[in-house]
Amino acid sequence: MSDRSRGILCILGAALSFALMNTFVHLSGGIPTMQKAFFRNFVAVIFSFLILKRNRISFQPPEKRHWLLLLARAAFGTLGLLCNFYAVDHLNISDASMLNKMAPFFAILVSYFLLRESLNLFQGLIVIAAFLGSLLIIKPNPANMALIPSLVGLLGGFGAGVAYSFVRLMSKKGVNSNLIVFVFSAFSCLVCLPCFIAVHAPMTLPQLGCLLVAGTFGCSGQLCITRAYSFAPARDISVYDYTQVIFSALLGWMFFAQIPDGFSVLGYAVICGAGVLMFLYQRRHPA
Repeated sequence: MSDRSRGILCILGAALSFALMNTFVHLSGGIPTMQKAFFRNFVAVIFSFLILKRNRISFQPPEKRHWLLLLARAAFGTLGLLCNFYAVDHLNISDASMLNKMAPFFAILVSYFLLRESLNLFQGLIVIAAFLGSLLIIKPNPANMALIPSLVGLLGGFGAGVAYSFVRLMSKKGVNSNLIVFVFSAFSCLVCLPCFIAVHAPMTLPQLGCLLVAGTFGCSGQLCITRAYSFAPARDISVYDYTQVIFSALLGWMFFAQIPDGFSVLGYAVICGAGVLMFLYQRRHPA
């Protein structure tokens, strides 16, 4: 199996895992975002630690200077995670997921500067089209009560996109993908812990269960997405990431009777269409 095929399989697994994670985060109810993020990452810390120990992988990157890349990935990944959780709590799950799916486009832009991966006029126009599609979901006007959560969701997509670019850069430098997940998860836990201690809500057993399940799916998705972007560039596999929106829309309808409005659906179509065009262009014009 080629690296590109492995990347596609990993990104499909990540899409389903993250859709289920968002569903269980929403099912956990009115718990502070930092508290939800802490439990999601705490589960990932345990899983990734066990994987590193089992496979006897060093907790040190190949070179000390790689720690700066690991911390940068962790910081932007934490920003993306917190913003995504906030959006999931205040928007339809499919809307929050679609805004988070701007990450591949941000990854393409950042990779142009960070990795010197090519970006021509046609690809730039596609990225602009995707951003315009996100505006259909955000619906930026003072009367839109969901404007702030939508902008936060878009910021989450930016954070995730930058994080994926650092993942791609580190994979080229030989940093183990499981180590990347472990450092990100541990960093996020440390960031969330003070707020979790200062402002926390008592949880019922079902709420705790939902958060632990969300953490398990989040860890699975993180491992899959990290592997995916280590196998292939964002421009080769990012189109398959949009299956998360389909999964999220189905889960939102099944569990919460959520139905996106017409503008949101049009935004989905524009962003997904832009992703497909980017994919087809890359197939015809390989680097």
